[in-house]
Amino acid sequence: MVASARTTTPSTPFDLGAYLDRIGWKGAARQPDADTLRGVQLAHLRAIPFENLDALGGRAPSLDLADLTAKLVHGRRRGGYCYEHNTLYAAALEALGVRVTRLTARVVVGADRFEDRPRTHMALLAELPGDPRPYLADVGFGAVGSLLEPVPLTADTEFHDAGRRHRLVHAPRRGPLETWVLQAHLAGDWRAQYAFTLEPFEPSDYEVINWHIATNPRSPFARRPYVQRLTPDAHLLLDGDRVTVTRADGTATERKLTDETEARRVLAEEFGIDVPEGTTLLG
Repeated sequence: MVASARTTTPSTPFDLGAYLDRIGWKGAARQPDADTLRGVQLAHLRAIPFENLDALGGRAPSLDLADLTAKLVHGRRRGGYCYEHNTLYAAALEALGVRVTRLTARVVVGADRFEDRPRTHMALLAELPGDPRPYLADVGFGAVGSLLEPVPLTADTEFHDAGRRHRLVHAPRRGPLETWVLQAHLAGDWRAQYAFTLEPFEPSDYEVINWHIATNPRSPFARRPYVQRLTPDAHLLLDGDRVTVTRADGTATERKLTDETEARRVLAEEFGIDVPEGTTLLG
């Protein structure tokens, strides 16, 4: 007999006001429309950093909504990775009256075959009242090719989202469900970011994936720090001991950190993150 994974259910009502205050969204009306969807996603991305420090410290982060609110909304000096960000974002969208379907995707950056990559990324499908087009929404993809705003689920159409360029295309089908691929225009070329189907996933599914990604010794998130912060002018990335700053025009600079003290200072001053006690960054 195989033990079942613990399911996640919200333990307290979602505090939409505290969330909107945390991300600094100043929209005049809390309406479930396309303008709100775009504004909230961009504000979330600029306010809450992406980071894997719990996994780096050997802990699978909690996906309970109360724990996420404490860490990402009230904590102020922490971030999270995709399951944390998009679980929180989904709760906010639902509180705004948006219908949300939780999806999983294969991260295919640099992959020769999509099938070689497991489904380890959480993304969202958002449906707005009176709008026939569903939107791909995502605040948890830790890469320079991530969406800054939701885009309609429409194939072969280029979208400009807050200065970035994306499109959705179909991949050859290997099953009954259509495979969608998010592509980003980077360095003059269209590059696949992740592939997904529209099969809905449940909180219990993410509990299993989250535990695997956080605790498997072969997972890159369990072996080195991976942190990003988005500003209006640049994308900041800490990957291992290297910091890369990519500006809006695509130019980038990179520098190497020398030791643990410098890494902690950079996270505090440039990324706005306090390193949890007992976590070693450059071990």
